[in-house]
Amino acid sequence: QLQLVESGGGLVQSGGSLRLSCVVFGSSPDHAVIGWFRQAPGKGREGVSCISSRDGSTYAADSVKGRFTISRDNVKNTVYLQMNNLKPEDTAVYYCAARRFVSAEAMCAMAGTYEPDYWGQGTQVTVSS
Repeated sequence: QLQLVESGGGLVQSGGSLRLSCVVFGSSPDHAVIGWFRQAPGKGREGVSCISSRDGSTYAADSVKGRFTISRDNVKNTVYLQMNNLKPEDTAVYYCAARRFVSAEAMCAMAGTYEPDYWGQGTQVTVSS
């Protein structure tokens, strides 16, 4: 079992930055892919960025490439999402999620097939124009 606890959301102006944190509690988190998903009102869920705890490989959606960076601190069992140059269309609830024995790309890009097994409570990110 894994428990995910997110923090770091908030209100920021367009062009600003935020850093989200996801602390992972539980056994063998090093076999898991940890990722960030988001859902805006009236829109479907999007896999934003994922990272493998095993080998550090990452995936980022085209919509955030060059602006968002995912990283991990295995000592602290924490995954970060640094979000720069935020845009109003980034406004959403951001969820941390995890699944074992899957690639970062598979969990983020094919979540319909590789549905995460664990989810955090979500944190709101609002970008004003």
